[in-house]
Amino acid sequence: MNLARSTTLAPGREAAIALMYGVSAFIASPVRVGIEAFSFAWHALLLFALLVAHTRAEPPLSMQQIAPGEYAHRAHDDIATRANKGDIANVGFIVGTRCVAVIDTGGTLAEGRALRQAVRQITPLPVCHVINTHMHPDHIFGNAAFVDDHPQFVGSVKLAQAEASRAENYLRALNRELGGIAEGSEIIGPTQTVDGTATLDLGDRPLTLRTWQTAHTNNDLTVYDEKSGTLWTGDLLFVRCIPVVDGSVVGWLDDIARIKQMNPRHVVPGHGPLDPPWQQSLEAEEQYLAELARDVREAIKRGATIQQAVDTVGLDQRDKWLLYEVYHRRNVTAAYAELEWEQ
Repeated sequence: MNLARSTTLAPGREAAIALMYGVSAFIASPVRVGIEAFSFAWHALLLFALLVAHTRAEPPLSMQQIAPGEYAHRAHDDIATRANKGDIANVGFIVGTRCVAVIDTGGTLAEGRALRQAVRQITPLPVCHVINTHMHPDHIFGNAAFVDDHPQFVGSVKLAQAEASRAENYLRALNRELGGIAEGSEIIGPTQTVDGTATLDLGDRPLTLRTWQTAHTNNDLTVYDEKSGTLWTGDLLFVRCIPVVDGSVVGWLDDIARIKQMNPRHVVPGHGPLDPPWQQSLEAEEQYLAELARDVREAIKRGATIQQAVDTVGLDQRDKWLLYEVYHRRNVTAAYAELEWEQ
């Protein structure tokens, strides 16, 4: 189901006629028509300005229905650029009978607003929860678009500290990469935290939230919709795009083993195609991380420096993953730093 239709509204015939008549009347004969023409022209201009403002509004994000009441947006497989407007993480929402839970909000305030418009196209129900799966900018900077809905902003118990420690760098990078597209974007921290598991009920729609040991980050959180059997993995699952280690490669491998045991019917990954064959997708990610850990351990064992490991480990993975050139070398660096002190 594609909801990507423009909200652009061209000025109506009556408004255009009113504008032309009022302005021409006022300009052509200001003395004769006096205050009435001025008032008429002023109101016509105001109407036109409102229509133009509406025309410039962000269109709603395109959404795919994963299951009844379950909607996700397929983002770009890329780093954040002005061309893609920072829309690089899969986001979405779940609709209950009482309210809506939004899961991740995108990389800018503008994207968050577009996501909110997509929600409004589907349902008038209030947004009661905005859930962030972890602290990375492409998942959280749209939060501010939902502040006026007064939801609970939900995340791992470790999310707030992780956001605070990187906030300055994240904002600097966002403005450098996206310029004016990032205007108004800010970090909105959690008002409700999860340590272990928690349940949210949207009205005949219980969601199970779960935190994980350090893996992609130290504040990863998943959302499982019991009604549809849909698991929102956040960045614990990358599909086609190379996994990015910002936490622990060892912990991530342990988490993957536990995710497999959940056996969901549908999966929404943090990056890559929506609702993929999740077993194969997890196995591909697991294989990459397992080989990364194995090869880095071997490099450490033979006395290779971190630079030597970066230059030699995982070269055979280059053609298997999107964004390999952007992230693989830093993955080797992160794994080396973790495994160097392994007993």
